[in-house]
Amino acid sequence: MVTIPIFTGAIGYVTNWSGVWMLFYPLRFHGIRVPGLAALGPYLPRRVQQIPGIMHGGLGWQGIIPSRAAKMGSIAVDKGIAKLGSPAEFYRQLEPDAIAEHILATAGDEVRAVVERIMEREHPRLWREMPPRLREMVHSRVADQLPEVVYGLTNEIGENIDQLLDIKLMVIRRIEEQPELANRIFLEVGRKELRFIINFGFFFGFAMGIPVVGIVELFPIWWVLPICGVVIGYATNWMGLWMIFEPEEPRRIGPVRWQGLFPRRQQEVADVYAGIIADDLVTIGTIGEELLHGPRSDRTRQMIEAMMRGPVDRAVGPARPAVRAALGSGAYAAIRDSVAEEAVEYTIAPLHDPEFNRRESVAVRALIAERMRLMPPADFSEMLRAAMREDEWLLLLHGAVLGFGAGLLHLAIFGV
Repeated sequence: MVTIPIFTGAIGYVTNWSGVWMLFYPLRFHGIRVPGLAALGPYLPRRVQQIPGIMHGGLGWQGIIPSRAAKMGSIAVDKGIAKLGSPAEFYRQLEPDAIAEHILATAGDEVRAVVERIMEREHPRLWREMPPRLREMVHSRVADQLPEVVYGLTNEIGENIDQLLDIKLMVIRRIEEQPELANRIFLEVGRKELRFIINFGFFFGFAMGIPVVGIVELFPIWWVLPICGVVIGYATNWMGLWMIFEPEEPRRIGPVRWQGLFPRRQQEVADVYAGIIADDLVTIGTIGEELLHGPRSDRTRQMIEAMMRGPVDRAVGPARPAVRAALGSGAYAAIRDSVAEEAVEYTIAPLHDPEFNRRESVAVRALIAERMRLMPPADFSEMLRAAMREDEWLLLLHGAVLGFGAGLLHLAIFGV
């Protein structure tokens, strides 16, 4: 009888510790493939389909959050990022003029190399026979026009950013490629709350074990203790989740004031969340990558190419009629388009510079933190709660199963 509260405390602690671990790890699926399970998956109950690995024909486990990477990215946008700012607002915080200056500082030599390489590839003989003075004139004219083109480009992107960039798909793709980012959001934002759940499990389980002693005395039947273990394991997880998120708004009874642990830390958590978003998800590098390789990249490329064709024409300048006559109008147009197309990559490539990304993320971090502090507590709490709501039953079931097993273990050691 003395050991029952100790066992129930252990049930609570182990249940919550392993439940938290199961949320995040392992990052990739670990288990065995079962022939025919993938084909059977669509016909299974929806909740069974939610168990990681089932729909891919595997029995095993993957952390709930990394297994839902696409869903986590979608929720991160819908419940958080989309409410914190539009793509245009984020882009303005990244300072288009600073982006243009960085491109100019790092891409000038590359643009010269682009012109050389294309001319060598398309018309090597003509380019080699062209007088050095004329070739330098072409390079000089391109260099002279580059600032105007780049500043115009960054402003044009800013004016059309909502049509060029799907921030939701950008974040989803980023988190799918690196599921550890989804873990990082939850682990860093909710670190104190997760530690509380684990420790709370022992004390709550221990307290619930005291009345279990009386129940076992009244009903000395072998199955009573395992059933009590099920209730304790389930209730411990449920109570821990409830205390983290509920109530969303502060409540008061007399001098006692209480609020969910997560919404209570809104002001503190805002800085942590903002840092993760600004450093890893909504950066100049990820925006540049999405502009060039995302689902709407064709629009970006068309816009950049259209802006580059004019400077190429002007760069040839007085020699344009002679060059066109020597090459033919079709070949001349092909070279002009090749320069424009290849320049697209070199225009955006400098945006991946890590140091530049770190400098420019400061403004985005400040914007996100400020907006998060002003969010209604219900919206703030929903950012994390929504991501795990559909899977909470797995954690509760896990607690119940462990509680049942602990009850059987107690019987095996001490008997009825």
